[in-house]
Amino acid sequence: MNNTPKKYQDYVGFVESKALRGRSKTEYLRQVRKLGAHYAGRELGRISEREVFDYLIHLRVVQKLRPSTLNQAVVALRMFFRDFAGLTWVLWEQFTIRRDHPLPVVLTRQLLRTVRSGRFRAVLTLIYHCGLRVGEAVAIKPGHIDNERGILRIVNGKGGKMREVPISTTMIKKGRQYWCFHRNPRWLLPGVGRGWKERTRSLARAMGEARQPMSVPSVQNALRMCLPASGVKKNATCHTLRHSFLRFAPVASRLHQQLSQQSGLRYRAGVHPHIHTLIPAVGLSESGCSLHHPPLRRRSDPA
Repeated sequence: MNNTPKKYQDYVGFVESKALRGRSKTEYLRQVRKLGAHYAGRELGRISEREVFDYLIHLRVVQKLRPSTLNQAVVALRMFFRDFAGLTWVLWEQFTIRRDHPLPVVLTRQLLRTVRSGRFRAVLTLIYHCGLRVGEAVAIKPGHIDNERGILRIVNGKGGKMREVPISTTMIKKGRQYWCFHRNPRWLLPGVGRGWKERTRSLARAMGEARQPMSVPSVQNALRMCLPASGVKKNATCHTLRHSFLRFAPVASRLHQQLSQQSGLRYRAGVHPHIHTLIPAVGLSESGCSLHHPPLRRRSDPA
């Protein structure tokens, strides 16, 4: 990129000083480099407001970027020219992005019954039950479940944020049984990796000794493989299960009110309209219930 090295290097330091996730920092820098490549031979600091506007039009009309991708470019360039360079352009108010709102794909619990592996059925059920992203689900630890309040704590969610979601007593019992099968000291959903049968004949032992949780690709592949057997012809992914949680059925406003009063829980009406039908009213979960419970009988395969 033929731009003033110092200008760009100063911007790199500016981005690094922000409390952003690694992927966000990389994307912000990449979008600025793309602008410099589009106006090859020009210094970044000498690119005008009109030229940036024309570049954004080029991304939308010529490259046909999706609204979400186009928004990433706008946010990155706005940080460079407004926040870093201090230029007060009206461009950021004038350039608008029209977002499409297609009807969501909704899956039912019938799909989960076609998952043969107990390990993957457990994580997919948890995603559907609590409305989790797949990366959030595999990273859950036994200590993240507050049994008395019926709450699951997401420690490292999207953007590094922490939040809490409701979880039913039924799901807590299943989670305890699943953990008692492998008793991994760190992970609720440990991964075993490839070749575990050669390392140890026992699945429970392989899971108990695992040092890493399930991998995100393995969970995604498990759902992809069960779709044909389930008869589902929709283009479904693990994230579809999360959206199915959010849209499958309405929930009483009383539950929303009770949840919003507990430790900063925030729900917006119309955005998260569905809490799984198995979830009872807050306060009805078992007291003293814990995943680290007196051992249950081991099963040959986790439920």
